[in-house]
Amino acid sequence: MRLSAVDLACHRGGRDVFAGVSFAVGSGEALTVTGRNGAGKSSLLRCIIGLVRIAHGRLTLEDGNSELSIAEQTHYLGHQDALKPSLSVAENLRFWAGFFGARTAKIAAPLAAVGLDTLADLPAAYLSAGQRRRLSIARLVAVERPIWLLDEPSSALDAAAQDRLGELMRQHLAGGGLILAATHGPIGLAGARELRLGAAT
Repeated sequence: MRLSAVDLACHRGGRDVFAGVSFAVGSGEALTVTGRNGAGKSSLLRCIIGLVRIAHGRLTLEDGNSELSIAEQTHYLGHQDALKPSLSVAENLRFWAGFFGARTAKIAAPLAAVGLDTLADLPAAYLSAGQRRRLSIARLVAVERPIWLLDEPSSALDAAAQDRLGELMRQHLAGGGLILAATHGPIGLAGARELRLGAAT
């Protein structure tokens, strides 16, 4: 599988967010998207997933499932942790697994992978910011999708949770997945290439 972009441009709010962005990332590879605040890191991920319209350029996916869109083969972890406070940890994850198409939601292993298995019955309203982030990360492994788009994935995570995230990302890459991560700093993936969005864009 190979996700490629040629000369992408994004316009939002009457301004050019970025232009002339090209990259290619294949199975087993990670690409970190870096740059100053406002350079368009988040907007680039949203263009890929289809939440923001691409103003110019071409985005293609080779050797994916031809019957599915890029979005249907992608997990997107944004800034917002989309959780229902009145639902328990387990109920939130079960909802998202069903939303992503899982007929039978297997949630015990994903919750254990992010260290939330002992809090499965706790209402999400009582979670700390780091725990909420970990619950969002659990969605990545609850339903298998080959493309991970991660926007500041380590936000609010302590050192132990960052280590867990790093291991999940390495496992995903080892299984043939690919990762694009917008970040201000290292995300614990040796060998990850960098796409820097500059001030000129």
